[in-house]
Amino acid sequence: MARKKRQRRKEAGPKVVGLGLDGEDGHTRVTRTEETVLVGGSAETHERMQETAIRFSENLEKRGKTVQEASVLEVIDLLRDAIEKTG
Repeated sequence: MARKKRQRRKEAGPKVVGLGLDGEDGHTRVTRTEETVLVGGSAETHERMQETAIRFSENLEKRGKTVQEASVLEVIDLLRDAIEKTG
């Protein structure tokens, strides 16, 4: 009997995870992008994480790389820069 080949899910690859720990209002906040997964936090903290993720993605794109292609040190530098600019 012929068996159907199972299609493998395309692997998403590594992502940067942002975790907010100050959410006390009962809301579950989750934001996913190609590069990041943001979980938790108060509305203010989650919004700040989103702004940081946007800046990080823009800077990564300027370098012409995906998060999978960037070195760990590049990712750290880009995150540090994004955090500083987000304030």
